[in-house]
Amino acid sequence: MNQINPLHIGAFLVTLLIFLMFQLSGIKTELTEAKSSFAKSEKLAVDLVSLEAVYADKKRTRKALNRILSQHILRSAELKIKRTKEYIKISADSINTSVLNTLMGKILNGSYKINKLKIKKLNETKASLLLEIKW
Repeated sequence: MNQINPLHIGAFLVTLLIFLMFQLSGIKTELTEAKSSFAKSEKLAVDLVSLEAVYADKKRTRKALNRILSQHILRSAELKIKRTKEYIKISADSINTSVLNTLMGKILNGSYKINKLKIKKLNETKASLLLEIKW
C-alpha cells in the first residue's frame, strides 16, 4: 500500500513535460525578441560610428571650409569670418543673394555641425547672414 502508483508517476512526467514545453516556447520568444533588439542596436552603433567619422574630423572640416571660403565669388563678397578653437563664425551685413545661394549650397551639401543660421532678406538682391559652424 505504500507503493506509488506507476500511473501517477506517468501522469506527473507528462504534466512536467507539458510544463517544460510551454516554458521552452516562452524562452524561444524571448530569444527572438533579444536577437531583433540586438540587430537594431548593432545597426544604430554602426550608424553612430559612421556619423562620428564624418563629423569628428576637425582638420577635414577646417580644410573643407577654407576651400569653400577661398572661392573667387565668396572672396569678393566681403564676408566677416571669425575663427576660434571651437567654431567659425561667418557673417555679412549685406550679401548678394546669388553669392548667398552659392555659399548655402556648398555648406548645406557638406557635413558640418551648424550651430546658428540666420538669414534675413533686406531687399530683392541683398540679404544679411549669420552662420556659426562648430568644429
